[in-house]
Amino acid sequence: MGNAVTGSRKTIRVTRLLGASALVCVFCFAVASVPTVAQTINLEERDVPQDAQMLLESDTLVYDNDRNTIMAVGGVQIEYGGNRLVAQRVTYDRNTSRLIASGNVEIVEKDGNRIYADEIDVTDDFRDGFVNTLRVESVDKTYFAAESAKREGGTVTTFNNGVYTACEPCEEKPDRPPIWRVKARKIIWNGQTKTVRFEKANFEFFGMPLAYLPFFEIADPTVKRKSGFLFPSFEQSSETGFGVRVPYYFALSPTYDLTVAVTGFIKQGFLGEAEWRQQFDNGSYSLKIAGISQRDPEAFDRNRVNSSVTDRGMIGTKGEFKINPRWAFGWDILAQTDQNFSYTYGIEGYSDLVHRSEIYLTGLNDRNYFDLRAMHFDVQEDILQSSANSRDDKQPWVLPNFDYAYTPDEPVAGGELNIDVNAQLLDRDEMQSTLFAFDLDGEGGDSAIDLAERIPGPEGTTGRLTAEAEWRRSLVTDGGLVITPLLQARGDTIFTGYSNDTVNEFGRFAPGGPPNVAHDIRSAYYRYMATAGLEARWPVLFSTSSSTHVLEPMAQIFVRPDTPYQDVIGIPNEDAQSLVFDATSLFERDKFSGYDRIEGGTRANLGIRYSGVLSNGWTLNGLFGQSYHLAGDNPFASPDLVNVGAYSGLETDVSDFVGMVGIGTPHGFSASLGGRFDEETFDLRRTDIRAAYTSKPLSLSLQYAFIEEQPLYGPEGDRQEVTGTGRIRFFENWSAFGSATYDVESQTVIANSIGFAYDDECFIYAMGFQQTRNPITGEVREKFGLNISLRTLGQFGTQVAQAPQFAGTQSLFGD
Repeated sequence: MGNAVTGSRKTIRVTRLLGASALVCVFCFAVASVPTVAQTINLEERDVPQDAQMLLESDTLVYDNDRNTIMAVGGVQIEYGGNRLVAQRVTYDRNTSRLIASGNVEIVEKDGNRIYADEIDVTDDFRDGFVNTLRVESVDKTYFAAESAKREGGTVTTFNNGVYTACEPCEEKPDRPPIWRVKARKIIWNGQTKTVRFEKANFEFFGMPLAYLPFFEIADPTVKRKSGFLFPSFEQSSETGFGVRVPYYFALSPTYDLTVAVTGFIKQGFLGEAEWRQQFDNGSYSLKIAGISQRDPEAFDRNRVNSSVTDRGMIGTKGEFKINPRWAFGWDILAQTDQNFSYTYGIEGYSDLVHRSEIYLTGLNDRNYFDLRAMHFDVQEDILQSSANSRDDKQPWVLPNFDYAYTPDEPVAGGELNIDVNAQLLDRDEMQSTLFAFDLDGEGGDSAIDLAERIPGPEGTTGRLTAEAEWRRSLVTDGGLVITPLLQARGDTIFTGYSNDTVNEFGRFAPGGPPNVAHDIRSAYYRYMATAGLEARWPVLFSTSSSTHVLEPMAQIFVRPDTPYQDVIGIPNEDAQSLVFDATSLFERDKFSGYDRIEGGTRANLGIRYSGVLSNGWTLNGLFGQSYHLAGDNPFASPDLVNVGAYSGLETDVSDFVGMVGIGTPHGFSASLGGRFDEETFDLRRTDIRAAYTSKPLSLSLQYAFIEEQPLYGPEGDRQEVTGTGRIRFFENWSAFGSATYDVESQTVIANSIGFAYDDECFIYAMGFQQTRNPITGEVREKFGLNISLRTLGQFGTQVAQAPQFAGTQSLFGD
């Protein structure tokens, strides 16, 4: 008869026991039979530390010598190598080498995955076994259940009437069907081929069958990379028609792979794509090619790039490699048969309206920075290069652009020293210019109208080398006055190799005509600038029991000689073409945006800053001031090739007023107002108003921008635009969002969009609609976006649709 150990609860520690390896197999089978658990698929005894002990705890332990069995009964708990088994009964049969666990079996493996079953029956060599009523909850929130499971041959596990989902069960109503699940008559997991095959499968949505698939196969979730078809996507436009994109992924090696895709368009035929990616220890690179032979080019607008070509294609490559922790080398290069192919067909990674092809070398060490790159800009517009409005063929080659910045760690003469070096070499095949009409005397009439040329991009080769050093030190007096002296020195060497067409055009671009402008076209220019500056700030603190306020009067003065060649047309302006004078640039030493222009003469900046914090969490800030040109020639009143200073608010000795105020609240509301006002009449010249509200269910933003006409510099006429965006979340997981942009001058809604979305932990659905209108031609373009994402299975939809990002308003559409 058998022997039994009974009585109080027993705990037994086993180092090597015949049942030990068999009990480990309980963990092995239960975990390995579920393909969603990646970490323990091949758990064997060798995966457990050699010195690990098995702890067995139960109410009763029975040794039956007649039946040659060992049985633990009543609240059985077995721990081994970080894994734990709980069951009502565990029996090991030495004759059949089988181990049976039954009665609310629960396995918690060391990585946190939980396996539930009514009964587990497995051989101790882990080749064959059977499980009744299996349910698995993995740490990555995936769920699997089956009526029964059977393992054969040590590699193939068959689940009968299985269910798979990545949606958590409802806590309030556990029996409610998840948002989506896959139910299959059989699910066959092959541990050797690393595949999971679903047979006679139904895809259910909210418990309702949505699609029936006789069979489909996916990669074992333990395999991060496996060859096979990826989810298709869909596209729709009036020019290409409806399109379906089917990609196939080749997992060729752990370090490189290949993805090929074919998109079939109803109107334009088949678009082919292929992308090769390779990973190294210190970086990676990719190579992409795409092409199409358009079946119906005439479906596009006439006399445009898209309608003028049939065979179209591109090749692009990207890469980045870490030479060492301080240095990196990389590239991003696009070459295509025409200027608009990648943008028109949305080639991923190369579909920006303006694509910058470049090769670069960068270095960063403490306070030292090095950047060397060669660049070319591809403007992917549908305008033919033969048109005067085309921009693509007028873009330069930048060979190269170089930046170096160095700040010593130790103070120099008690202050901070900054050294900067910049160099650029540009080559442009065709001049970029704009012709303006202007009024010489301001009295109107045809006789007073003349033409001027704005030349942002001269044809030919130009280069510049700039080196500058700046030293500053802040001193604080006993009364709290902060005084900052500043010294700066700079030198430039400029080389020009203009074409004859560019030289001939120089005479027409400037206000006042050629007699007022010196034309000194040289092959080289040498210029310098030295600045002595002083800044004084006196922050004054006012405190009450409920608020804190800081009022800070501020003054600057910069003494400089006049800029060399300031009134000479010949020095190009490539990187200082944008000039916005507002409160943010009031206290800049040099208000030009780049190195090509230098601010000279003596200038003073005066203003007052304010910041406040209230006890209720509100914050306030503001700034108001003005700039004064005191001596020398005003560089903002001197024309250059782009007339960057014209009507900027700085072209007079006393500048326009600039100011801004802002407010923030703890309730999610914030607002700011900035503006530039005429120095004599206080008329509004430029303003930017922003307001936003953000809470958990609602986000709103509103922006109004006004820019007064800037003749000879910007587009003709005033510009006013209002943009509003919003998003509201309702019913916890549902949200709606939209945006609109209104051009006040043309009284046209130039862009509007609306959409709604559902998102939770396992499912995302987004749908949106957008319209854009050309305020001049009245042309209307429409886009529809749709995206469905199932966690762990993949996503599909149109390329223009994206899952919403609810940290802020997210557009469903690209450019």
